[in-house]
Amino acid sequence: MTKTHTGGCQCGAIRFRVSGDIKDSSICHCRMCQKAFGAYYAPLVSVRGADFEWTRGERKKFRSSNFVERGFCGDCGTPLTYEAPDGVAVAAGAFDDPSSLPPTIQWGVEGKIGFVDHLHELPGERTEADLAAGSFLNELVSYQHPDHDTPVWPPEDRT
Repeated sequence: MTKTHTGGCQCGAIRFRVSGDIKDSSICHCRMCQKAFGAYYAPLVSVRGADFEWTRGERKKFRSSNFVERGFCGDCGTPLTYEAPDGVAVAAGAFDDPSSLPPTIQWGVEGKIGFVDHLHELPGERTEADLAAGSFLNELVSYQHPDHDTPVWPPEDRT
């Protein structure tokens, strides 16, 4: 049976589907990936060899080097792809179930920020613990696309 993974951007304007065997999930610490993701590293999943298709919307692209383009949502800014001559990798967090695609290797370790190896040692709190910090959080309504395909987005009754 062929495994299918779906995903998309935060606002739902762009969606994708990947069918087939996905084996190459990684984290890249290079400075270019840090900037592209606005993060300490970029978690990426190669879709090379799998059946990959965009099912809603069109990504915008930024040419980050002479060989690489970075795809992103032009509406919400979600990083979506790393596109190089040897294939496409999709942002792991853009998948509806990123936990099903754990990384197996780290790249660009020369750019790795030292404290990244110690993030798991930081104290942790659940999201709800922050409710006392701002009363507006009690009335927060998320406009984020749900983690599954929808026939249309956004819903017409959104205010």
